[in-house]
Amino acid sequence: MVNRHQENTNGGRRVTVREGANHVLLDDVAKQIIEQLQEDGRRPYASIGKAVGLSEAAVRQRVQRLLDAGVMQIVAVTDPLQLGFPRQAMIGLRTDGDLESVADRLAEFEEIDYVVITAGSFDLLAEVVCRNDAHLLEILQKLRGVPGVLSTEAFVYLKLRKQTYSWGTA
Repeated sequence: MVNRHQENTNGGRRVTVREGANHVLLDDVAKQIIEQLQEDGRRPYASIGKAVGLSEAAVRQRVQRLLDAGVMQIVAVTDPLQLGFPRQAMIGLRTDGDLESVADRLAEFEEIDYVVITAGSFDLLAEVVCRNDAHLLEILQKLRGVPGVLSTEAFVYLKLRKQTYSWGTA
């Protein structure tokens, strides 16, 4: 792998990207900033700066570079139960034909919060958030109508035991 450098659009530090790789190499400070935001996405830049040894302005620039590079997003994570969506499920899909186009079509569904292409007995996995079982059935019927979908299998969530967003900086 050959390393190349990309100049940030705001003239800041360089970001190292491995050719042929789809990831950015992060230094220890960037990883610490990400960890701080994973603990609390509303944490003030001044507090993060104290924790990582940078000024507030430097943290602001670093965070903006991470956002611009697509390394992270800062979003509100909601509890579907609290919002009136008591039914969640993972749906395994077996497909035929162009897997990427089927995945792209599934990604258009509002009820699907993520789609992954997998290896194993399913070609795709899609997580859905639903109002009730009738809504889940409606989604399954729509998915079965997508060209290229051969079959679906739903794994209904009964109870969430762990959900974390603190990985990725080790």
